[in-house]
Amino acid sequence: MHGWIILDKPLGLSSAQGVAAVKRLLRAAGHARPKIGHGGTLDPLATGVLPIALGEATKLAGRMLDARKGYEFTVAWGAATSTDDGEGEVVATSDVRPDRAAIEAVLGRFTGPIRQTPPAYSALKVDGKRAYALARAGETVTLAERAVTIEALSLSAATPDSATFRALVSKGTYIRSLARDMALALGTVGHVSMLRRTRAGPFGLDAAISLDNLAALVQERGPEQVILPLMAGLDDIPALSIDPDQAAALRQGRKLTGHPAPPGTYLACHGSVPVALVEVGLDMVRVVRGFNI
Repeated sequence: MHGWIILDKPLGLSSAQGVAAVKRLLRAAGHARPKIGHGGTLDPLATGVLPIALGEATKLAGRMLDARKGYEFTVAWGAATSTDDGEGEVVATSDVRPDRAAIEAVLGRFTGPIRQTPPAYSALKVDGKRAYALARAGETVTLAERAVTIEALSLSAATPDSATFRALVSKGTYIRSLARDMALALGTVGHVSMLRRTRAGPFGLDAAISLDNLAALVQERGPEQVILPLMAGLDDIPALSIDPDQAAALRQGRKLTGHPAPPGTYLACHGSVPVALVEVGLDMVRVVRGFNI
């Protein structure tokens, strides 16, 4: 059981709780000790794409964390909160309500490489402690500004009191910070009132499944019928065909020499079986991550 379940995480559930729920479903289906992890934390107040890795796919969870993400989110104008979303206390208010023209005029300032300060209520660590834990304890949290990239940002709907956007962003981007900073640029304050992840790396909402539907499908068809293959998380990586001797060498962590493939990252496969994520150099092939399949 090696591959991915793409959960459409419901509102109010943490990523860890989503993983635990999937683990319970797999145990109920007869998999007593499934190896499982997730590829990118979603806040409880966010919904959408949560890639859950099973078996050898857990070795790719870190790669999924580095992948770009897509979001749809709504900013409520006129109230800033301590958490930059609807969970926190209101800490500032404004009577200014930007119109569509004003909103569209500032989008360019937040597209491309930008710098942003993460929210105080985040999972980042400060002196070994989570920032949100320090903030909840009443301590002042100061987080360093960071460089991120907003690959695309568009306005999809606007009302007098809110606006909804679509964004495609690099790893490390905080949508709550983006919403906060856009509001300030518009001469007002605001917070995220809705956040839905629409993409994580190669996985979109079209592959996502709700917990209820997942439970029904696991019972009716078995978990193997709803698990995407390990290679689905590597659809941007070209395949490298290898023979049995080369597969055996890579499984032992040995390097291959004299392979004609151009330099780059590949998924080495023996037939349809993924053997290793490899890096091809000018004169050798080395294992980046091996798979025990």
